Amino acid sequence: MADSGNGPLSGVRVVELAGIGPGPFAAMLLADLGADVVRVDRPGGAGLGIDPAYDVTNRNKRSVLVDLKDPQGAARVLDLAERADVLIEGYRPGVAERLGVGPQECLARNPRLVYGRMTGWGQQGPLADTAGHDIGYIAITGALGMIGLPDDPPAVPANLVGDYAGGSLYLVIGVLAALQYARTEGGRGQVVDAAIVDGTAHLTAMIHGMLAAGGWQDRRGANLLDGGAPFYGTYETADGGHMAVGALEKRFYAEFVRLLGIADDAPSRDDLAAWGELRTTIAARFKTRTREEWTAVFQESDACVAPVLSLREAPEHPHLAARGTFVEHGGLTQPAPAPRFSHTPGAVRTPPARPGADTEEIARDWQIPSLAAGPARTEPQEADS
Repeated sequence: MADSGNGPLSGVRVVELAGIGPGPFAAMLLADLGADVVRVDRPGGAGLGIDPAYDVTNRNKRSVLVDLKDPQGAARVLDLAERADVLIEGYRPGVAERLGVGPQECLARNPRLVYGRMTGWGQQGPLADTAGHDIGYIAITGALGMIGLPDDPPAVPANLVGDYAGGSLYLVIGVLAALQYARTEGGRGQVVDAAIVDGTAHLTAMIHGMLAAGGWQDRRGANLLDGGAPFYGTYETADGGHMAVGALEKRFYAEFVRLLGIADDAPSRDDLAAWGELRTTIAARFKTRTREEWTAVFQESDACVAPVLSLREAPEHPHLAARGTFVEHGGLTQPAPAPRFSHTPGAVRTPPARPGADTEEIARDWQIPSLAAGPARTEPQEADS
């Protein structure tokens, strides 16, 4: 078996049927934690056409090429499933079944297998068979409608809220819980239906509680945590940069206005009618200095103020650099595995897997000689969606 380090999932075998987005990210999380993840790539690539050398979500994995449209393709995947603890797929409902690698076939070969299904809409419901992307999933759950300024269209938070938070993380939680059950006495494998709409809705649990209690208005930019409060938001600096302010608690707010230099001029934060004036006062003050200057003012204070950094700037932040939040491996700067473990730390062990590069090794390690007779390794191409 390939070196899996000493992460907490060392010894766990995972089969990932290649896709794009939340499925590969979930499999990366498992691989970062030490699992032996075999990605089943199809000849031609998975869909986006990104150079595999830069696809960080495929780090710590190995790859085998299997053409599921070939009569022998399904048999090879079932051979892998028989020796695995977990299988992850992200097809539309019914596709895995049509390909011959659905839950029924896989669990028949391996009754303790955890079969993780990653979709946007879920396995059932009126939209289950339709196409979709992150923005649509978070739109119907109410999450997208909360984000942005009150008089502007909702702001799109990349694909972090739906695909990765509501999707990948919930799939991993479900897979690990099901794996624990499968390994107990009398336990067995099962299907984990991880729908992005379900996970994203679950993320809004606290907000729904506040809404029911009358502590949250059902509109954008009018609440404590959505930019409605002038002491929880972003402000432009003299050089066009921005500072993020999160001075919610009164003692932190007192530190904030003191360091900002408006303690004697700002209206009371408890006067909701004066929030507009307070916001104007804060904004005007931030415009008097650059982002770097304000960063120095608030450095190591309890004012809860931080510079808004770009993706390229973030790894250089002193705190993140000190913690090793980002690492460089194989010439790629990338986020380090998270969370951290005191006895079984994860690590970036190998660069992104190249499609089919590990076929012979996997055939040997997993004792599946038939894999070596699969499609020859090919250079990735842009595949149909």
